[in-house]
Order: sequence, then C-alpha cells, then structure tokens
Amino acid sequence: MIINYRVKHKTFISFYHHDDQGYKEYIDKHLSTNIINKSVDDGEYDPDDSDEYVKRLIREEKVSDSSVVVVLVGPNTYKRKHVDWEIYAGLRESVNGRSGLVGIILPKFDGKYGTLPARLEDNVESGYAKLYSWEYAISHFDDIVKEAFDNRIRLADKADNTRLQMRRNKP
Repeated sequence: MIINYRVKHKTFISFYHHDDQGYKEYIDKHLSTNIINKSVDDGEYDPDDSDEYVKRLIREEKVSDSSVVVVLVGPNTYKRKHVDWEIYAGLRESVNGRSGLVGIILPKFDGKYGTLPARLEDNVESGYAKLYSWEYAISHFDDIVKEAFDNRIRLADKADNTRLQMRRNKP
C-alpha cells in the first residue's frame, strides 16, 4: 500500500476584498485542500481600528504563521494599503523565517504598467517571486505554492522588502 502524504503549507491569500472576493472563494472551495488558509476574512478587522493596530494584527495573527503569501492581482489591488502591509509582513524576517511570495494575475487585470502591487513587482524583478495567470494557477495551485515555499529559502537573498509601507490607499 502506497500512501501519498502531501505537506500542507500555511498560506496567506492577499487580495482586494471589494473586487476579488469571488476568486478567493473559488480557491477556498476548489483549491485549498492542500493548504492551511491563514487569510483575513471579510469584516474580520474593524475599519475604525488604527492602522498600526491592524498592521500588528495582520502580522502577528496571520502572516507571521504563514509560509507562503499568494497575492491575487486584480485591476485595483495595487492601490490597497492592506495588500502592501500583508506582503511586507510576509517578507519580514521573523522567528518562522520569511514567507515565499507568488502573484496570480486575475482575468480582469488589464496589465497596464505600474498596476502591480509595488512590493510584489519589486520581488518579481529581483527573482524572489513569480507571477502566474489565473488559468494556469487554478490548474497548478499546489505546485505554485510548493515552489514559493521552496524559494523562500533557496532565493532568500533576492527578497526585497526595502520599499516604505503604503500609508493610505491610492485613489
């Protein structure tokens, strides 16, 4: 008898809740059998809380315990400060090490220059992170997560977290 044990990676999915919730739900329903989902649920944090408090909650309760950050990239993702904070927290050195990073380009993304989340783009350019189309990602999700997990150590010297954190959402 052969037993196939798959390692479940703690994965944080970063996305713009208003625009891209349906894609996150698709991952939850169809692709999350081999991950432990560490993502923020819609409405989990009070919008009246201070930015510093929310950053700390994201870092301590979610991202610091994840080994991979997956960024769902829609047309407005690059404008969202929380997405930047989540990527920053994943790339930050911690007791558990830094997280692997991968971007998934959603079908409605128009691909205009400067519309990737800047911190994700920094890491794609450095070779630390990779981008995949939604169509490819839904067929190869486990492989993408595993590769990002492996790259967090193999490519650690390429991680770029030098950019200042966003202070507010872009218009």
